[in-house]
Amino acid sequence: MRAYVRPGRGARSRLRHHVTVTPSGWAAVAAAAHEKVERMRLVVFTEPQLGAAYTDLLTVARHAEELGFDGFFRSDHYLTMGGSDGLPGPTDAWATLAALAVQTSRIRLGTLVTSATFRLPGPLAISVAQVDQMSGGRVELGLGAGWYEAEHTAYGIPFPPVRERFDRLSEQLAIVTGLWGTPPGERFTFRGGYYDLVDSPALPKPAQSPGPPVIVGGQGRRRTPELAARYADEYNVPFATLDETRQAYERVAQACEKADRDAAGRAPLVLSVAQPVACGRTETQARKRALAFGRTPPLYGTPAQVVDQIGELAELGTSRLYLQVLDLSDLDHLDLLATEVAPQLGRADVSQPGQAEVSQLRRAGVSQPGRADG
Repeated sequence: MRAYVRPGRGARSRLRHHVTVTPSGWAAVAAAAHEKVERMRLVVFTEPQLGAAYTDLLTVARHAEELGFDGFFRSDHYLTMGGSDGLPGPTDAWATLAALAVQTSRIRLGTLVTSATFRLPGPLAISVAQVDQMSGGRVELGLGAGWYEAEHTAYGIPFPPVRERFDRLSEQLAIVTGLWGTPPGERFTFRGGYYDLVDSPALPKPAQSPGPPVIVGGQGRRRTPELAARYADEYNVPFATLDETRQAYERVAQACEKADRDAAGRAPLVLSVAQPVACGRTETQARKRALAFGRTPPLYGTPAQVVDQIGELAELGTSRLYLQVLDLSDLDHLDLLATEVAPQLGRADVSQPGQAEVSQLRRAGVSQPGRADG
């Protein structure tokens, strides 16, 4: 079996110099990265399977772009969960992102995460490369083993045992990155336990070279950090406590050290987390927004409180934060995060003066002077 090792990207992750860590691997990553988190990149993270049409996603993505958020990401699920009726029904993640690619201009787009059980790796590499071209190089691929058995049963998708799912994920990561990284004019061959590609022309090529950033996430103790160290540009820890996040970062750092990632010329992994957020100008408003989750989320309270909570994540080395929002009609929530939270995180490009007010006027049908809204 041939696995393609991607060349390194530019350094993208910075850790605070005062983080105290014990494992040598974690210390090595902290040293390889720079002294502190200069910026916390904020991403709007949606769960459309709970009930959203494409027009809802387009509205949120465009609004997030107006406000200066770093990215708009969506889950990749075909069935609702948690008691929601899921109406009007699921939307395909990559069909959605293809449309958003041509209906947005700056914001980064991606999945957190695509299930390896849903698509064959060759066609997946083609689809993501095409969407990357359509977006002008703004796409990122989160890829995982898959976990939600009910959606597989509902739509006739095979759901193998967990070990096989991780074996397939490993091969898919090798194939997708291998196809993207094969030089033009050369051929790509891969022989694995589940997938064989023979003399593939490895086309089309994405706009980004050697390919869109790859995100691997989860709290698995062995295979997840190993796959992240070998194939990923970013490692994401979803919905974990601070201590669980710290431990996950330590495990992936040890995996990077074991894989000799630095010697291979790879940039340090971007470290990210995904967390639900309910922020309000008052405690009452925050509590109302928390009802969408049925509990008090880890990122909760007034802007000052949420800034402090994000600061704790930054102390661990987190440099990218996926803010899970469930009420896609509540655009004022995004306005608040952009105008009163993001500026305190060192973000220079979020929430320029008056941006939220301009956005509110646009939603009311009032155009900004000197600007043609289309």
